[in-house]
Amino acid sequence: MMTGNRRRSEMIGNNATVLPLRSNRSARRTLYFTRSELNQLLGVYSRNVARGIWRDYAIDHRDGQALFSVFRRTHESAAYTIVKSLGAGAVHGAVPAPGQAEFTVLSGRQRLRAARSLEEALAYFRAKLTAVPSGPQ
Repeated sequence: MMTGNRRRSEMIGNNATVLPLRSNRSARRTLYFTRSELNQLLGVYSRNVARGIWRDYAIDHRDGQALFSVFRRTHESAAYTIVKSLGAGAVHGAVPAPGQAEFTVLSGRQRLRAARSLEEALAYFRAKLTAVPSGPQ
């Protein structure tokens, strides 16, 4: 019978690294979009699909972040990414309270908008109405 320490040292000798699971689990914080947030994101997405602007989306999770990315074409880089994070930094000069989400709209690495609510962040995508002059009168 092989003891735990002997087995661990044999694995390390074979270039394997053994990490206790409990230390890894406590460090990782998975963040998800709520159902309400997904409804808002998919609403903006579907309007832009109907307009022929976007064609695909992806939802990803990183340590302490949830990401919703939209694509003009499937095999291209994301046109925009909406990131939900916890206490990631200052929004409008104020540090978010612990546990309070921050939403950021990115285009590549460029930060387009940061807000404390998803609705404020998605305001970036609202169509801006402009007056169009009519023909000669």
